[in-house]
Amino acid sequence: MATIITTSTRHSCSIHRIYFAHIVPSARLALFPGSLAAAAVKCSNNGSAASDEGSLKDILSGIVDERVEQLLNKEENKALLKGLEQASTRVEIAKRQLAEIQKQEMEAKNVREYINQLESRASEIEECQKEILEARAMVDEAELSLKGAGGDASSEMESGMSSKDEERLQSVKAASISALIGTLAELPISLSRVTSNSQLILPLAITFVSCALFGVTFRYAIRRDLDNFQLKSGTSAAFGFVKGLAMLEAGLPLELDSGSILSHAFDGAVYVSESLLIFLFAGVALDFCIKLRILSPFPIERSAPRT
Repeated sequence: MATIITTSTRHSCSIHRIYFAHIVPSARLALFPGSLAAAAVKCSNNGSAASDEGSLKDILSGIVDERVEQLLNKEENKALLKGLEQASTRVEIAKRQLAEIQKQEMEAKNVREYINQLESRASEIEECQKEILEARAMVDEAELSLKGAGGDASSEMESGMSSKDEERLQSVKAASISALIGTLAELPISLSRVTSNSQLILPLAITFVSCALFGVTFRYAIRRDLDNFQLKSGTSAAFGFVKGLAMLEAGLPLELDSGSILSHAFDGAVYVSESLLIFLFAGVALDFCIKLRILSPFPIERSAPRT
């Protein structure tokens, strides 16, 4: 509480003496060393309570400012004030640094988010590239398979055509060789039986056709079993017996008497022997040509394709 004693005269200048009996202990000790303070001020002529209250505030403010200036001017308080200013400066610097750090953290966060977006997009792009490469590989494989299938089919057709043509050619060669050698072997036998050259045409023609058929059959029968003597001689004997017996049948008819039977037996043996001789010569010639590689056995041997 503060006790104020005021002596005033209406329409005159008054001097107020203010006694501060009690002040808040902390403020009283800091501002005033004693327990009582007095001051005199001039009041305005109106003398109203509002003017007195304003004057009191002005007095208190002036007193406080003066006391604060006295406290600040003391040497021991200057060091504290200087430390306070330095602390305030450090606080401001720390605040600015903290704001800068927060700003950098926000920028780093934004950069990390952008990097994550780029990484996700990069992974998506990589997956798309993998899918594209897989699709391209599948397309290339399909094209290769189509080309390979077409090429294999065409090559197989071409090889089949060429192999058939070659087989036909080798068969023609075998028939020609066999017919030529068989006709030459038949020539002296036919000359011993005819009296004119015109009579040689029919037997030589028959021998030529028979030996041509024998040559084709011999090549297909022997195949690549070139060392099988029984097979080669058996083929020649079969053709010899057929041709000889056919010539016997074309002769005189058989009668049921001993002379006719003996005559047909002798003639049959001669015809078969002559035919065997002709086809044996033709078979030997074919075997010789095959071994000399003039004629290829059936089937024609082909080299393995290079990969």
